[in-house]
Amino acid sequence: MVFNPTIYRSYDIRGVVPDEFDAQEAYHIGRAYAEFVGAQKVVVARDMRPTGDAITEQLIKGLTEGGVDVILIGMATTPLFYFSVHKLKADGGLMVTASHNPGKYNGIKMTRAEAVPIGGNSGLLDIRDLVEKREWKDIAKQGSVSEADVREKYLDFVTEGVDASGLTIVADAGNGMAGLLAEDYFKRIGANVVPLYWELDGSFPNHEADPLTVKNRADAEAAVKEHKADLGVMFDGDADRVFFIDEHGATIDGDITTALIAQELLKQQPGSTILYDLRSSRAVKEVVKEAGGTASMSKVGHSNIKKQMREENAIFAGEVSGHFYFAPWYAESAFYALSSVLKLKRESGKQLSELTKPIMRYAKTPEINFEVEDKDAALQAMKKQYSDAEILELDGVSVVYSDWWANVRASNTEPLLRLNMEANKQELLDQKRMEIEGILQGS
Repeated sequence: MVFNPTIYRSYDIRGVVPDEFDAQEAYHIGRAYAEFVGAQKVVVARDMRPTGDAITEQLIKGLTEGGVDVILIGMATTPLFYFSVHKLKADGGLMVTASHNPGKYNGIKMTRAEAVPIGGNSGLLDIRDLVEKREWKDIAKQGSVSEADVREKYLDFVTEGVDASGLTIVADAGNGMAGLLAEDYFKRIGANVVPLYWELDGSFPNHEADPLTVKNRADAEAAVKEHKADLGVMFDGDADRVFFIDEHGATIDGDITTALIAQELLKQQPGSTILYDLRSSRAVKEVVKEAGGTASMSKVGHSNIKKQMREENAIFAGEVSGHFYFAPWYAESAFYALSSVLKLKRESGKQLSELTKPIMRYAKTPEINFEVEDKDAALQAMKKQYSDAEILELDGVSVVYSDWWANVRASNTEPLLRLNMEANKQELLDQKRMEIEGILQGS
């Protein structure tokens, strides 16, 4: 196919198969990875998408012809893949997945050793340029292919110390990769589980495996009410994101879950550093401090967060989008996040709604998107309008007042600005939201 630069995104490679991305392109990506990273041994995994077989086969061909030894772990969740890169002491890894995107998509997530991500500002664009040239060196010795399975070790890790006996849990895998581990996970922790869509099916016949989108939550929320469950969990397609539902069938926002998990982890490691993304409620920072931890704000995006976790020796980080990151391997694990919530629930003896109510202190908007052609001009207009605020430019522009704040940041791939904001009172939030919408729509 003709080289398509648009599939190389900020954090991974992703496109529609075969129009934008195909197996032949995967071969060249394998060659480019081998040349750029210089790895000797890498882990390769894939999700359940029907196009994954051919793409993985050609990716491995490209890697081995580039002189790289491949450890194939087969189908895996993305967190299991990251864990495998660590446990197998590989020099890097490549995961064939399109995460939560619809079934017509596929892609590749890439890492270096210790699962350090390769993104737009850390080598992905260099790999893109090598793919475009398609000029491969002759390699004297081709790499080999072997197989490994670290699922049991991973399950040991994520279930350690968890007792969910007596609890009823609704678990919606969305026909994604969480279904690979769900049965063993829930059996180990002793929960009474209500399974939804555990069959691996990359066509996503029931709903898209993206719990960030409200309509995709309906089945799990209804099942929690129907079965009078203690809680529900919803995973995305490659199971690196998870959302929780309380006993009333209400979905808990990712930043509130960040605060919950922080409370649990700080019991074990008091005084530690916790990261929260800049879209999060200021309640997260407050809860971390109240629990004896150090709260540190981060940019959005897994490559930014993982880098900052290492720099600040953070034990945990959470995003509004449902990504939860854990030391010591500085990567997502939806099942470990679930285990942390279950431990907190068991130790407190409280329902999820009782645990979240003290954290939900402020009025907050969901993320709102605006189509804006001149994004820089809009950001400058925000700074001018609110020049008396504390202005942060960690990621886009944040204006911070004592009783409200707003962040506006640009999409990396679309002519969009994304607005997140919060206020002490709903009336103030509504007023300031209208004000900011006028600024952005007038740009």
